[in-house]
Amino acid sequence: MLSKVEIAGWEHIRSGKVRELYKDKSGDLLIVATDRISAFDYVLPTLIPDKGKLLTQLSLFWFEYLSDLAPNHIKSLDVPNQVKDRAVIAYPLTMFPIECVVRGYLAGSGWAEYQNDKSVCGNLLPDGLLDGSQLPNSIFTPATKAEVGDHDENISFMRSVEIVGSETAAELRSLSIAIYEKAKDYAKSRGILLADTKFEFGTDIKGEIRVGDEVLTPDSSRFWNLSTWNPGGAQASFDKQYVRDWLVNSGWDRKSPPPELPDDVVEKTQARYIEAYELITGRKFR
Repeated sequence: MLSKVEIAGWEHIRSGKVRELYKDKSGDLLIVATDRISAFDYVLPTLIPDKGKLLTQLSLFWFEYLSDLAPNHIKSLDVPNQVKDRAVIAYPLTMFPIECVVRGYLAGSGWAEYQNDKSVCGNLLPDGLLDGSQLPNSIFTPATKAEVGDHDENISFMRSVEIVGSETAAELRSLSIAIYEKAKDYAKSRGILLADTKFEFGTDIKGEIRVGDEVLTPDSSRFWNLSTWNPGGAQASFDKQYVRDWLVNSGWDRKSPPPELPDDVVEKTQARYIEAYELITGRKFR
């Protein structure tokens, strides 16, 4: 699935990087995950077959597993047949304008920032860490939310306080770390290191904070192979890092429209997503 489709009884309201949002007369949301993939805040022109189904089904697994820590946005799975397995009906939420990122290992933009001043988003870290090192404690490293085509910006906790208020920022930090820690322990039991992840939260009509969007998928997380983890460089992963690496090596300047992905990159990316789903859930995808 590439883009929005006409769905009887549902009005299309927005297109995100990966998802299409609809609403009905009652105000409920239909959230449809397409097979689009994004990297470096760009939507790529190539689809990853079944990716939307994989994201949706893996998120549903995690929503259930983590339900004791925080309620989520799921209202029903009784979705129209044309978006079966790749959509959910959700409670409308007022989303907080920050992404709640938790890191247990040093990688990506965190590693780049650490090399400059031994800190990540205001969290001071010890000397001597390597790319891929486990952190002494999991850290909360929020980011601003960017529109499609813009770039997310890592921010300090104090900046998140300025954006959402001190009480809300503290609650989001506490919730994010608690969810990450429980998921990290479970993933490790399945042979996966959950290096980092991002959550999105919002409030429902009663003012209760709920987890929204997706949780702990290869799009929103770094999943590393526990058996081959070795700090000091790139790690074998089950996420879209493979696509990021190909784009970096392709010569793309990250300022112009991104290139099409070759067939072998599409196939290997899909295989990584399927492997992550099957390892984590213990279920066959097909």
